[in-house]
Amino acid sequence: MSGPSAVLDRLDALLAAQGLMRLGVVQFDAGDTTPAFGDGRRAAAVVLVGVTGQAMWPVFSAWRAATVHGGGENPLDRWSETVLDPIAAEMGALALYPSRAPYQPFQSWAMRAEGLKGSPLGLLIHPVFGLWHSFRGALAFVEWDDWSGDGADVLPAIPHPCDDCAEKPCLSACPVGAVSLDRFDVTGCRGHLASGEGQAGCMRGGCLARNACPVGVAYRYPEAQVRFHMQALKLPAL
Repeated sequence: MSGPSAVLDRLDALLAAQGLMRLGVVQFDAGDTTPAFGDGRRAAAVVLVGVTGQAMWPVFSAWRAATVHGGGENPLDRWSETVLDPIAAEMGALALYPSRAPYQPFQSWAMRAEGLKGSPLGLLIHPVFGLWHSFRGALAFVEWDDWSGDGADVLPAIPHPCDDCAEKPCLSACPVGAVSLDRFDVTGCRGHLASGEGQAGCMRGGCLARNACPVGVAYRYPEAQVRFHMQALKLPAL
């Protein structure tokens, strides 16, 4: 492996084999609080790794079918660690996860890396993938300057997809009006999901407001993946 493009090509190949991809890079400044390696070294950059569309689901499903008890509790988190830890080791990186302490500011990193902004549903919306993407982890590197190549990872300013959406169908699709431009009514949403109508509707086929978003429809998760995420919700008692 020689040169930045070879390093990134190898990383992309390792991620693609698991249905994952790079979702932006954050190169840290002197004043940033950065992740620390076990030997005390500080990260110079993190590569965000995530899911877009349907590529990950067959890989995860096959792993789950071959794993004792289907991966146990929180199988997607366990799978993410199972596939990303070896990749991090090969690349000389530190694997970080949204579900593992010390917890890192993944949303802040995403907004910084790709200029993403929030949607009325509270999810970050991507100009290409819409609401059909998620972060499974990040890889922290002690050195990054030699790998940054021609600066292709530095994205220009992008328009907020919601600003260009005149009809905003997500606002009218929610059966209980939990989605608005001002806030997302978490309590109202959870109450609906706990009801018979919610169990037969959003819990089975996915959030109706999310499904109504016109951005990135080609990347919508398959039905089995949508149901998995909805059923995995930990809803507290009302």
